[in-house]
Amino acid sequence: MDTTTDSGSFELVEASVEEIHAAIEAGETTAAELVDRYAARIDAYDDELNAILTRNPDAQSRAERLDERFDAEGFVGPLHGIPIVLKDNHDTHDMPTTAGSTTLADSRPPRDAFVVEKLREAGGVILAKANLQEFSFGVDTVSSLGGETRNAYDLGRRPSGSSGGTAAAIAANLGAIGTGSDTCSSVRSPPAFNNLVGVRPTRGLVSRTGIVPLSESQDTAGPITRTVADAARMLEVMAGYDPADPVTAAGDGAIPEGGYVEHLDPDGLEGAHIGVARSLFGRRSEDSAPKEAADAVTGVLENAIGEMEGTGATIVDPVDLPSVERLESARVISYELERDLNRYLEAVDAPYSTLEEIVDTGEITPTVEARFQEGDILGTDVEGLDRNVGYLRRLARRQELRNEVLAAMVEDELDAILYPPSRVPPVEIPENQPFAELPCEPAAHTGLPSIVLQAGFTDDGLPTGVELLGRAFAEPRLFELAYGYERASGHRRPPDGFGPIE
Repeated sequence: MDTTTDSGSFELVEASVEEIHAAIEAGETTAAELVDRYAARIDAYDDELNAILTRNPDAQSRAERLDERFDAEGFVGPLHGIPIVLKDNHDTHDMPTTAGSTTLADSRPPRDAFVVEKLREAGGVILAKANLQEFSFGVDTVSSLGGETRNAYDLGRRPSGSSGGTAAAIAANLGAIGTGSDTCSSVRSPPAFNNLVGVRPTRGLVSRTGIVPLSESQDTAGPITRTVADAARMLEVMAGYDPADPVTAAGDGAIPEGGYVEHLDPDGLEGAHIGVARSLFGRRSEDSAPKEAADAVTGVLENAIGEMEGTGATIVDPVDLPSVERLESARVISYELERDLNRYLEAVDAPYSTLEEIVDTGEITPTVEARFQEGDILGTDVEGLDRNVGYLRRLARRQELRNEVLAAMVEDELDAILYPPSRVPPVEIPENQPFAELPCEPAAHTGLPSIVLQAGFTDDGLPTGVELLGRAFAEPRLFELAYGYERASGHRRPPDGFGPIE
């Protein structure tokens, strides 16, 4: 096939998994053609977007094998032939896993991450790995290996992070679906800034094995997609018990018998009760952005709330959550990062065996290295964490916060709690995206699930997301609400400048 164009009877741009499979069944495309066409889009568009770190050299032959199997026996799984962009902190046995760092440019783990195994078993084709905030430590998506990724809707602005490379790539249709990881915002704010859907699963639903860690007690992987249906299909594949990650025992049996796709109800908002967490709206710091910018985000969300109400939801406004300060007081990244990353480096026999050795190279991108220094990340007694009173108190506070949030949901009979994944829009490069304006803690510090949806655009065309926080392992209900809202609102639109290749 001519890979210099994106022509063909099947319209690739904005195609969903369901549409791709229908085209394969109709003989309008093949897995191999899909790889060719997405690769051509990367060639044409990624120089300006800077989202992709590494191509998978085996993608084409993998797709050809899948085509042979399709001819013989039909689809091999729910993601048959679907080109996937992985965040480059997911281990892959056939590609480097770098966490965006030049220090790990040659690190090749011996096996796939658990979720990557599941994606391949489902028939997925790993097309490429995406740039990220180096070691996932921050929300700009800048790394020593990949440089700065740009927002697909405004190339002069940030895509947020740390999963900004995946989000920008999927927004611009450089892949069909993608993965991110989330420690405190990273499968939520990048989708919000790139007009996408992102899901942070309940802690224990998705394995962390083989994902470069930032904070063991907060990390999870999750889907980044253009549609709610594709997110449901991905999570259905990614979720499941992993003996190597004991926390996933909590999620055993949590996946509904018919999967999440059966919960894609266009009337999912009818009769729903949605609470509004007003304490998480509006600018926190005058140093973050102009007040007018934060007001623009609030305005888009007010419209989204009205749309949900108009679609049959009952809005409970406001709902009381624990204070922002109390939510933040359960943060443990500074305690866990060095310990967890050192364990990972040893397990994969990486070129460096400790975070301290990596920092000492002087290769880490300056803004990320500054965060390591300012956060005193290398000053923690990792061997004494089980006796560290401050750390243990923060972990205990997690359960308290979880109970308080769940109690608020029970008392008001809520299906979900609504708030902005970012209080302010994406900032212009070279400014840093203000972490203080990302209310990521209600999900990250309680372990409860949330989903980010397209809420619309500010007057100057910047995508804005809306987040729905659910009860433990209530992903089926979140998908019902999300699908109902998506169908009623229709806020997804592709970015300008990344159309079909002529």
